[in-house]
Amino acid sequence: MINSSSSKKLYIIAGEASGDLHGSNLIKQLKNIDSAIDIRCWGGDKMQAEGATLIKHYKELAFMGFIEVVKNLPTILKNISFCKEDILAYKPNAIILIDYPGFNLRIAKWAKQQGIKVIYYISPQVWAWKENRVKLMKQCIDKMICIIPFEKDFYKNKWNWDVEYVGHPLVEVVEQFNIQHSNFKIENNIIALLPGSRKQEILTKLPIMLSVVEHFPTYQFVVAKAPGLDEDFYNNLIAPYKNVSWVVNETYALLSKAKAALVTSGTATLETALFGVPQIICYKGSNISYQIAKKLIKIKFIGLVNLIMDKEVVKELIQHQLTTQNLHKELTLLLEDGTKLQQLKSDYASLWQLLKQAGNASEKAAHSIYTFMYPTA
Repeated sequence: MINSSSSKKLYIIAGEASGDLHGSNLIKQLKNIDSAIDIRCWGGDKMQAEGATLIKHYKELAFMGFIEVVKNLPTILKNISFCKEDILAYKPNAIILIDYPGFNLRIAKWAKQQGIKVIYYISPQVWAWKENRVKLMKQCIDKMICIIPFEKDFYKNKWNWDVEYVGHPLVEVVEQFNIQHSNFKIENNIIALLPGSRKQEILTKLPIMLSVVEHFPTYQFVVAKAPGLDEDFYNNLIAPYKNVSWVVNETYALLSKAKAALVTSGTATLETALFGVPQIICYKGSNISYQIAKKLIKIKFIGLVNLIMDKEVVKELIQHQLTTQNLHKELTLLLEDGTKLQQLKSDYASLWQLLKQAGNASEKAAHSIYTFMYPTA
């Protein structure tokens, strides 16, 4: 470990729970390299716990869907303005941006104009939509670090941009959890419900997930509660069901014991796969947002598992397909079809190896960033 002066200053911006997780592991590794490095951040409790000074919590930043973004545009613009002022006052050596492209790419463009180094850790999913953003990204990002295998070839082959692939940080997170002892108390046949972290998406998806409960009376359904949301909010939704409960800050413990899971799209689908849990990906949004997304997004799948493996490893029930009847049918297959489960197990193993082969992602990213910024340290 290096002991340096606090003149080494980094400013990290993450706008979502997954960004807080990956940001915290990056900060931990940066601190392992140089204990005196000073880090200021937009993120969450995990990043703060690793020693960063938290300026704005991601809970104040998370707006989902086209309509919600438009409605909250004044707040978003105000946040961007405040962020710029805070960066100028802090005078960091570099800004590290973690995904969250709508906000972070605006900051990247501005920071480049200010002569501040810009590092992007966890590429925006420009291969899914708004690919033309890559032109701007090449101009204002000094170093791009990716965590999905096909992204390196995407940038090189389509845009002649050499980026770095470090592996996926969720692999080490799940590995570390599996090493540690879990105090999770529920021991029955468990089906995990991961309906997301925002009230809007939970209200849309969780009632549909819960509608299959009566068809599986021998199973205990457990909802992974989003931190920060009121208990009454969940209690009101699950009150009609006897075999439904919820846990908070225990999602990994829940997945480690689940027989199957119903999961909203996003990072949670990959986490579920890395725990080896059979799953159904459930997505439903407002009809307007869905129709807009359908026209703009140009990928075959919405689940990270399927995107990385380039095939339907797990079933996706999207929008009008997300019904009680379809969920019942697919969940029954996951619980009872031995051939399907064997294939799923094999695909999950391949996914694990693909993401792990690059090594410890957070450690590699931290060393890459540190040597890029401080080559003589």
